[in-house]
Amino acid sequence: MHSKDRSRFSFKIFYALRHPGRIAGYIRRRGRDAWLLRKSPDHVSYYRAVMRSDASRSPEAAVGSHSHEYWLQVGQLQFDYATSHGLKPDMRMLEIGCGNLRAGRLFIDYLEPGCYYGLDISPDILLSAQDTIADYDLRAKLPHLTLVNNLRLHFLPDAAFDFVHAHSVFSHSPIEVVDECLAHVGRILAPGGFFDFTFDRTEGPEHHVLREDFYYRTETLIVLAAKHCLDATFMDDWEQNGHPQSKIRVTLTVMSGPRPG
Repeated sequence: MHSKDRSRFSFKIFYALRHPGRIAGYIRRRGRDAWLLRKSPDHVSYYRAVMRSDASRSPEAAVGSHSHEYWLQVGQLQFDYATSHGLKPDMRMLEIGCGNLRAGRLFIDYLEPGCYYGLDISPDILLSAQDTIADYDLRAKLPHLTLVNNLRLHFLPDAAFDFVHAHSVFSHSPIEVVDECLAHVGRILAPGGFFDFTFDRTEGPEHHVLREDFYYRTETLIVLAAKHCLDATFMDDWEQNGHPQSKIRVTLTVMSGPRPG
């Protein structure tokens, strides 16, 4: 399943023949994307416009959930994996692409007050995140929500976070955005901290679909992390839960001298 090149014309034809009910939606999406690309000078502004469009119809659908039940299910899946793989209540957590707190609501409830920080490029989805905090009565946990224009993380302090999490962020990011994040995330990781991210994995050619969905080889991301003095490990047990994306964990490379930069 991971070897398919979804950008190829032949794949699109066979997919359309197997799923004729999705053709109209694809055509609408393609037209919308063409319009947004003409108006947006960079990928962040483009995807912010995509999120505005999607969130206006359904904030849960905007973060990839086709139903409320699926929204709950995927949030629980992320939470269960993190807490069974090292996340503790006293850790300070940064969630990149927090969305409307599909998993964030569970992290906020689990962590000690003030330990959750959520970032997103979409003001529309962050407004929905505020509603989630109120709906789930999480105000006393003092979560932090911040709008960003990039993933340079320049306003965050050094060695501040024990756990950094990005679910379905790199799956919507071109390689230069992924590289930007990996270039800076090491600075904010505390000693012994880790960064978990999901991505759409391919074993064939790397490609994208409509500049919204990006498919990468595992080796590409591991080598990219190493360029920034980060050790990356493919988390094969994540795929056993049936989620369509794959997961990598990044930690700081142990060095005998001072880190570069």
